[in-house]
Amino acid sequence: MAKGSSKADRRYQRIATPKGVWVAWQDGKQQNVSRVRDLNVGGLFVATPTPLALGSEVTLLMSVPEGEIRSRAVVRNVVPGEGMGVQFIELSAQDASRVEKLVARLLRAESSTPGQASPSQSK
Repeated sequence: MAKGSSKADRRYQRIATPKGVWVAWQDGKQQNVSRVRDLNVGGLFVATPTPLALGSEVTLLMSVPEGEIRSRAVVRNVVPGEGMGVQFIELSAQDASRVEKLVARLLRAESSTPGQASPSQSK
């Protein structure tokens, strides 16, 4: 498993995000704003053509209807040219609660969209 964790290692189901979910991230050298492709209570996938190396630590900031979410995260998976999967490693209780509420809202929205298969449900 040289490229990071596999789907079998994932603890939480991924939830595809609407196109309007963005994250600001920085690693000490660069700052970026990227689309969040999917997320769960353990982390998210940052869509970027220039993903960081495995093991890199980043600071994340998301502004969503549930509130502002700040976290430190570590890169656990890299898809060259597409992005990186990051795992939350430092999340306040308040921010963790906001992530849980965001995930719950996205799951409700996903289940109320009839006839549309989501990427998180395909194998």
